[in-house]
Amino acid sequence: MPSISSKGNAMPQSPIRKLVPFAEAAKKNGTKVYHLNIGQPDIKTPQVALDAVKNNTIEVLSYARSEGSEEYRTKLADYYAKNDIHVTANNIIATTGGSEALLFTIGSITDPGDEIIIPEPFYANYNGFSTASGVTVVPVISKIEDNFALPAIEDFEKLITPKTKAILICNPGNPTGYLYSKEEIEKLKQIVLKHDLFLIADEVYREFTYDGEKHNSVMALEGLEQNAIMIDSVSKRYSMCGARIGCIVSKNEEFIGTAIKFAQARLSPPTYALIASEAALETPQSYFDEVIEEYEDRRNTLISELQKINGVKVANPKGAFYCVAELPVKDSDDFAQWILEKFSDNNETVMVAPASGFYSTEGEGKNQVRIAYVLNKTDLKRSVEILKIALEKYNS
Repeated sequence: MPSISSKGNAMPQSPIRKLVPFAEAAKKNGTKVYHLNIGQPDIKTPQVALDAVKNNTIEVLSYARSEGSEEYRTKLADYYAKNDIHVTANNIIATTGGSEALLFTIGSITDPGDEIIIPEPFYANYNGFSTASGVTVVPVISKIEDNFALPAIEDFEKLITPKTKAILICNPGNPTGYLYSKEEIEKLKQIVLKHDLFLIADEVYREFTYDGEKHNSVMALEGLEQNAIMIDSVSKRYSMCGARIGCIVSKNEEFIGTAIKFAQARLSPPTYALIASEAALETPQSYFDEVIEEYEDRRNTLISELQKINGVKVANPKGAFYCVAELPVKDSDDFAQWILEKFSDNNETVMVAPASGFYSTEGEGKNQVRIAYVLNKTDLKRSVEILKIALEKYNS
């Protein structure tokens, strides 16, 4: 029998999706499942984006440009300018989701065996993207006790080797919801300039900041033009996860020229999705104001309810729509499967994402879960109530 590649065998499972069969089985048995496991907003997609697809008069659904139309990228640059990010259409490549943007970026700046330093816990697919490219993730651990703040710069310095090509951050963070301060971004700027590294910032949750806090983009830093690479997406901003449109943004012309070759090799991003994404840029600020207010209320509800459970420790997120909670269990993978497979309360249960999959350090996060607060407040309260009852029964 032909053998599977070592790279294929090394590809990690998604901690977010690997429990789906157990959730589906629970539903078939008549159990309602509250999904706290995945960042799929329940907020309505802007009508202007949906109408752009519904009402278009395309007669031939042709290829888009590999980097996305100049009109779309120009409008995108105008959007960024409102966020103090001053770029041109030529600094932008449209991609099939933020995932492809990350794959193109890693492919453009690394060779097999190279290393990327990432504060962990981090978005689980960073492990997968790196494995697919033959790149080693070098983690620097942030702690729930510190609310997952940026680790000390000295911790980064100790990990830098001749194989280090970049530092990758998610800001605001998935899975932690941590929002990096301007001072922390400045510290990262100094270390990448000192060691001649790229600083990759996954900023897909830029709009989602709370408590009056401001997002600080790596693209707004002077002197970092040749080092900064920004990853972005329409998925969360406009509740358009299914559109699969993202982008790479950088002022480094050599990098953009290289990434375009990857874009050409996959031909183009999907035309209808580009149409919807271009139209979405016309979404009024009032839409975001209402969404942010709703998510801040949901965060407050979730954190407050979780803090009432004995033995649960939770970080307070300042952005995105996730939090990491530490549970009074030894193995959150086992607990997350058990709560779907063997537990229900009044024919209801919850689905969470085990946090070990958001670490690359063996053994870290074993008693943690990521919770996405993408449900309404009533459902969030019920979900935490179910979680409390489940923990008591699991530990009895």
